[in-house]
Amino acid sequence: MKEILFVGRSNVGKSTLIRKITGRKLHAGKRPGVTRKPLKIPYQGLQITDMPGFGFMSGATEDSQDAIKNNIVHYIEDNAENIALAVMVVNVSSFSEIVDRWKARNEIPVEVELFEFLHEMDIDVVVAANKMDKVKEADRDRILDGIAERLGMIPPWRQWIDNIVPVSAKKGELGWLKEKMRERIERVKD
Repeated sequence: MKEILFVGRSNVGKSTLIRKITGRKLHAGKRPGVTRKPLKIPYQGLQITDMPGFGFMSGATEDSQDAIKNNIVHYIEDNAENIALAVMVVNVSSFSEIVDRWKARNEIPVEVELFEFLHEMDIDVVVAANKMDKVKEADRDRILDGIAERLGMIPPWRQWIDNIVPVSAKKGELGWLKEKMRERIERVKD
């Protein structure tokens, strides 16, 4: 069955976003690491897959954090032909800071690596720039330009409107995300 994959760091709002899109109750916690294995939800003749979050999780060992990352990679490799779309959820308030911190240590940021990996696997990716309700209107374009730039897209972000979608899962402000998902679903069904 074709699926729409939701991936991203822990605590960026993946489960909340899926809940707002599907209307289905999903357990989402206030602390990172509530989703431990892929959770599959039927959606318009496909399935939405809520992947565990990756990155730092308070109380989790480095080995368990690495195991989660490896499981995500293996899941994507094993299911790439069935993934109609990957929605990579990022927290607009912390994304640029986290990516810059990794780059300062001469390491490839996990989000950047995941974004590139999904493209290498020939999977369409939409970046859901979540928690926009916490961004002042005056800072909106600058922050979204920073996300685009850090993912290897030349700003301004608005030229990537099919790839970067500002949303607020908490407030149910889904922007163009549902429209982008509908377009991909129709393309898959044709």
